[in-house]
Amino acid sequence: MPRIKDIPGPYRFFFYSFDFNEPIHVHVRREKKTCKFWLDPLELASNHGFSSKELNAIRRRIDAQYETIVEAWYEHGG
Repeated sequence: MPRIKDIPGPYRFFFYSFDFNEPIHVHVRREKKTCKFWLDPLELASNHGFSSKELNAIRRRIDAQYETIVEAWYEHGG
C-alpha cells in the first residue's frame, strides 16, 4: 500500500497497489475512517465514517496537494 509522504496533517493519503487499473484516485484514512476520491474530476467515490466537514477538509487538502498526489500515483503505478 504505497503511502504519499509529503502531505502534512492528520490524514494518511495512500494507494492500493492493485488499484492502478482504475482511473486516478487516492484513498484517505484517519483512525478507522476511510474514503476514496477520484482526481479527474475531483469527486468523492466512497466514504466510510468521515463527516461532511472532514470530507470538505480532505477535498481542500487534495486540491492543494494535487500535483504531489498525481506524481506519486505515476511513480508507484507507472
